Amino acid sequence: MAARRAKSTTLAAFTEPIPPPEERRANGKAIRNTVPRTSQGVWEATGDRHDPIELIIESNRTRDQSLVPLRYERMLQSPFTFLRGSALVMAHDLARTPCAGIDVRLCGDAHLANFGMYASPERRMVFDLNDFDETAQGPFEWDVKRLAASIVVAGRDNGFDAIANRRTVIAAVASYCDWMDRYSAMTHLDVWYSKIDAAEIGQLLPSSMRRNAAQQLDKMTGKNHLRALEKLTTVIDGRHRIVDDPPIVAHIDDEIVLPRLEGALTQYRSTLAADRQVLFDHYRFVDFARKVVGVGSVGTRCWMTLFQGPNGGPLFLQLKEARRSAPDAALGRPAVKHEGRRVVEGQRMLQATPDVLLGWCTDEVSGIQYYVRQMWDSKGSVDVATLGPMAMGVYAAFCGWALARAHARTGDSAQITGYMGKSDRFPESIADFAEAYADQTERDHAAMVDAWQRGLLA
Repeated sequence: MAARRAKSTTLAAFTEPIPPPEERRANGKAIRNTVPRTSQGVWEATGDRHDPIELIIESNRTRDQSLVPLRYERMLQSPFTFLRGSALVMAHDLARTPCAGIDVRLCGDAHLANFGMYASPERRMVFDLNDFDETAQGPFEWDVKRLAASIVVAGRDNGFDAIANRRTVIAAVASYCDWMDRYSAMTHLDVWYSKIDAAEIGQLLPSSMRRNAAQQLDKMTGKNHLRALEKLTTVIDGRHRIVDDPPIVAHIDDEIVLPRLEGALTQYRSTLAADRQVLFDHYRFVDFARKVVGVGSVGTRCWMTLFQGPNGGPLFLQLKEARRSAPDAALGRPAVKHEGRRVVEGQRMLQATPDVLLGWCTDEVSGIQYYVRQMWDSKGSVDVATLGPMAMGVYAAFCGWALARAHARTGDSAQITGYMGKSDRFPESIADFAEAYADQTERDHAAMVDAWQRGLLA
């Protein structure tokens, strides 16, 4: 009898009826009575706002201190690089803004530079989110607002006027709204299987942009493991070895690090599905080096590892330190059991076709938690600084589409659509927020420049 009761309790979640889409849309629309869409446009720093410079300094305490100056250098380059490196600052700010109460699995850092192309397991190029260090559960507006703010900040850095920047934000958010509406009318399996194929994007581009886009796609497609072997290694005594390029790429004392790395890779293997373990077992370890990546990630531990297969083909894996996510920190949540697993599971939830070799592990000596992924697997992103106003608008709209597809996989697309509606009110409100927060980002960047010049960040 006890076993029968337990089975009944387990099945309860699967037998409770799901309200129809029309009802969930109506529920979303009703939320506007308590959280008006116009309230989404408000940003004003209050006197008890977390000091952004203090947050950045505090986030450096557990990083490799020899690399912290490089992190500052990259963040100081422009307001956009500051925004890229300060996801934690914006998360704390977003925690003070109105939310409709509709949660999704967030990217957590959905700025313009965190979208891009990569090869699916079927070796087709797709467009999607490509960074999940900050992924966590949270309000869907947070990702939308970070994307919108990054558009304005990047546009200003590129010299665009206010009208062009606002037009681009509205195009991105309108794309998000339109595609969320489309996904709300699809079966959830169809949503889960959907992806943004590069060939489809090419057909949607204005004719004036197609040639350049095709060239960029060819460049990304060629950025594979064989190309990495040619670019990143040299042959010494008949053995491939990663080329040092300090401080970006540097070998570390093998006697200290190698045993710990071997233990971590053994753990990593156990997190792979059985078929992926068979794939990984055909490769043998060759070399490793420390690798500096990104802007906000500078100073966190990151290793590039080289393996070689039975027929000479290389495999490059990246072990990247996973820390508490910005949304979790801003919302005061406790640390999860394994931050690397959080990143991997978030990527699997949000990406249409995630890396087949995603996994996680821990350095048992230091306690540092890592996630593991392939490097140079036909991956690439758009250099936002090279885009003109028209290209930026087209690119931002694709980002809005990709973000909607990701959110529709884990959230209630019908309820989100019901809240946002079909008018311009939600996009216009997000554009208001983006402009106000871009002003805030410029003030924060100026404060960081001042702190650097006064020697407070040394």
